[in-house]
Amino acid sequence: MQIRSIRLWYVLLVLVSAVGVAYLGVAGGRADAGAPTEIKFSLDRPIDAAVAPVVLASTRGLFSAEGLNVTTMAATDTADAIARVAVGTSELALADLNALIRFRDQPGVRPIKAVFVLFDKTAYAFIARKSRGITTLADIEGKTVGVTDGDLSIRLWPALARRNGLKLKAVKLQQIGPAVREPMLSAGQLDAISGLSYLSAIDLRNRGIPADDIAVLRFSDYGCAAYGKALIVNPEFAADKPEAVKAFVRAVIAGLRLTIREPAQAVDDVLGQMASGSRAVELQRLHAVLSDNILTSEVRHRGIGGIDPVRFETLLDQIAENFKFRNRPAATDIFDSSFLPPASDRKITQAE
Repeated sequence: MQIRSIRLWYVLLVLVSAVGVAYLGVAGGRADAGAPTEIKFSLDRPIDAAVAPVVLASTRGLFSAEGLNVTTMAATDTADAIARVAVGTSELALADLNALIRFRDQPGVRPIKAVFVLFDKTAYAFIARKSRGITTLADIEGKTVGVTDGDLSIRLWPALARRNGLKLKAVKLQQIGPAVREPMLSAGQLDAISGLSYLSAIDLRNRGIPADDIAVLRFSDYGCAAYGKALIVNPEFAADKPEAVKAFVRAVIAGLRLTIREPAQAVDDVLGQMASGSRAVELQRLHAVLSDNILTSEVRHRGIGGIDPVRFETLLDQIAENFKFRNRPAATDIFDSSFLPPASDRKITQAE
């Protein structure tokens, strides 16, 4: 009787062990059941609440749960983030999709692709003072707009002007340094500035400019088809470790769900990664990004992360008004949807 009990116990132990091993191999679709996959990841600017979903993927253990060990770094700008992925010093990066399109048109560059779109709508905008007589895009004619070197939004201004019947020559573009952009607008030395809505508009309020004196003219509200920030991947890494790329995307989506569900706590996580910052300002920034750039009607309909081929063609037309393509790309040249989870797993709502 004792021998039979020992044998039964042994059989049960083997079964439990087998089930445990199987679970570790498939639970959560982990990229690797063994040692974690090392990933160097670059943001295209210093951390703030706009990238809370990625921050939470790290701070809440979502990357590690997917079998990833992610080291996050900040690039100087989107061009630097793309360059890091191109040479392989970063396996993945968050970068402006429109900048990637232009990069890919250069001769001899690496075939980098985006695999996940975080910002369904670009944050490109003119930020103006209503007290300077600007409340709509038409009011920008006859005004002076401050533009920084390397500004991405101004590259789509020609297409936006044509679409809205505005004269390019009627708007004076004044080159300024990034450090003086908001101060000059605050001081009344400019009528408007170009940039990203979730940065300049929020920072101006923090400078004491009344919210009801700030006009945020989002390009997306005036017919701009551009997407915003997207995850891009080194082509060799994508080919060698496709499951790790899929795992990274899943973790970011999970981080987004947590961000939507607990925005205040998400901001606390972000502040823990910043050298300095205001909780109130970063919470404003997060709410602006979620409502204006991430949780769009298209995302609610189609799910997060993908692109619409028809809209992409419209975007290429708009880019072409200020950029001569050597070889106009197809959507599949820029975006690889094979790393996305099923559409049913990408459904996101404000009530997450």
